[in-house]
Amino acid sequence: MRTALLWFCGSYLALVSSLSAAEITTVAGKGTHTVSGDGGPALDAGLCEPFGLDIGPDGALYWAEYNGHVIRRMDPKTSLVTTYAGTPNQAGYLDGPADKAQFHQPHEIRFDTLGNLYISDMLTHTIRRIDWQTKAVTTAAGNGMAGFSGDGGPATAAMCNQPISVVLDGDRGFLICDIKNHRVRAVDSQTGLITTVAGTGETKPTPNGATVSGTPLKGPRTLAIDAQGNILIVLREGNAVYRWNRPANTLEHLAGNGKSGYTGDGGDAKLATLSGPKGVAISPAGDIYLADTESHTIRAIRMSSGIIETVVGTGKKGDGPDGDPLRCQLDRPHGVFFGPHGELYIGDSSNNKVRVLK
Repeated sequence: MRTALLWFCGSYLALVSSLSAAEITTVAGKGTHTVSGDGGPALDAGLCEPFGLDIGPDGALYWAEYNGHVIRRMDPKTSLVTTYAGTPNQAGYLDGPADKAQFHQPHEIRFDTLGNLYISDMLTHTIRRIDWQTKAVTTAAGNGMAGFSGDGGPATAAMCNQPISVVLDGDRGFLICDIKNHRVRAVDSQTGLITTVAGTGETKPTPNGATVSGTPLKGPRTLAIDAQGNILIVLREGNAVYRWNRPANTLEHLAGNGKSGYTGDGGDAKLATLSGPKGVAISPAGDIYLADTESHTIRAIRMSSGIIETVVGTGKKGDGPDGDPLRCQLDRPHGVFFGPHGELYIGDSSNNKVRVLK
């Protein structure tokens, strides 16, 4: 017992030491709540609640601005920012050329292997797609009306209800967190048909080890796919993280005891409280990073030990300062994404900034 305790303490101290060497910096946004500054330095630009982020095939950083209703781009060499798609500060639902298209509260973005960009456009109740070559915006799923219908038929004829996250599923197609329907739905890349693959529409707890079919999910908010092809499912209302073990077709409980709060750091992630977790990303080492939005932190689940830690934030909302990540206050972060060199990008949403931890 004493040996195990010493090992745990040593591992924990080593982790704290490694975190103290990391630094956080602001890379985009001057803090104003509006879309502005196109063509100029990213740090002088106005952002309007940056949420999901991704790196494009050109190496640029892209992000969705929730209440700016646009997708923005930051050039990797010049750090200049431009609007990639959408009409700044104007909500709507219009396909067509990216610079004339309209979105309504886009949440998350994902590039496929060809560079096409998929966007979960919450209040049009659709998934939108931007072709990398033509820059044309089309609807990939949802008919624009809120509801639940269409399983087994064409995805573009189906009804979704505030689809809030999208993730590319290799050659299979893409997965959607249909949050108000409490379901994860899949769109097949070959047929274009949509089906429910997880969740029943009920808001009951998810038992550990339950089979995916017939098991409820309480507010599936975001998804990630690990190196083995298993799917991480973050439950916003359920304040928990599960892994869909695809070979076994079971749901494995990884973090969160189902209650809302900010407790448990340094201990078993399954016993910790989470506070409305939104974004998720998997580190190069295989650890799970969460935007624990309502605690204003980024937390990491160490997969080798099952321990949960705060890696950015203090637990209180604020704005910075840059430098020590455990002293840098955030304000309702939503997006997290790992860049090609292991750097962690953060959509610090209510501060209207993008930050990076490295």
